[in-house]
Amino acid sequence: MTPCRVQRCGPQLALIVMAGTKFERLSVFFPMWNEEAYLQRALDAAEGVCLELIASGDIGDYELVIVDDASTDSTPRLADEAAARDPHVKVVHHQTNRKLGGSIKSGFAAATGDVVLYTDADLPFDMRELHKAMRLMKQYEADIVGAYRFDRTGEGYVRVVYSHFYNLMVRALFGVRFRDVNFAFKLVRKSVFTKITLKSEGSFIDAELMVSARKLGMNVVQFGVDYFPRTRGVSTLSSPAVIRKILAEAIELRHELNALSAIKK
Repeated sequence: MTPCRVQRCGPQLALIVMAGTKFERLSVFFPMWNEEAYLQRALDAAEGVCLELIASGDIGDYELVIVDDASTDSTPRLADEAAARDPHVKVVHHQTNRKLGGSIKSGFAAATGDVVLYTDADLPFDMRELHKAMRLMKQYEADIVGAYRFDRTGEGYVRVVYSHFYNLMVRALFGVRFRDVNFAFKLVRKSVFTKITLKSEGSFIDAELMVSARKLGMNVVQFGVDYFPRTRGVSTLSSPAVIRKILAEAIELRHELNALSAIKK
């Protein structure tokens, strides 16, 4: 990248220089519990878009991380076989099931890229949306780029209603507004985790990340994507146990998150 002192560059030139910045490595990780039906498709889709990003000069290298959350099907074996075939793939195995929060914390910890994408193995969006997310991160100097779903009625109206009230709850408890805060598309600069330590073990972890970033004055950008609901396997994200865990962690962390304040630059 051509060196540029901010005070000497006009806004247009600064934007051009910034937009041309290449990330050294992109990490993509998938929390997986019993995802044998989706594992290889997820890896293939991620590999394809990563190769495109290398060709376009957006990234220099990539890695694909599978977080196996003590699966009881063939996910652990398939993951290890994929890692044996491809040096870009690595696997983190949980000995006991740690749910979504534990899996996300393991994924971010294992990622070695300077920018990290977390998403689900069932590919709820077109992976090529990552091109736009990377562009937004550079253009707006975002710390986190998250996506929201244009239309999620394909997964059933009950989940739509749950999501609507959950987003309202996050706004009421924490004073920040996000669209579709729990959607599994978070592109995050790894440097974010020098300032944020995630604590949630359950599905509140998405909101914890987004709320913490906003409270600390980080730049969080959201954009809309077309949504593709799961067609195989079973989602447990709207089960009563998951909802109770979300509510318990939201209440437990409320005062701590609300006490955060913007970091002086």
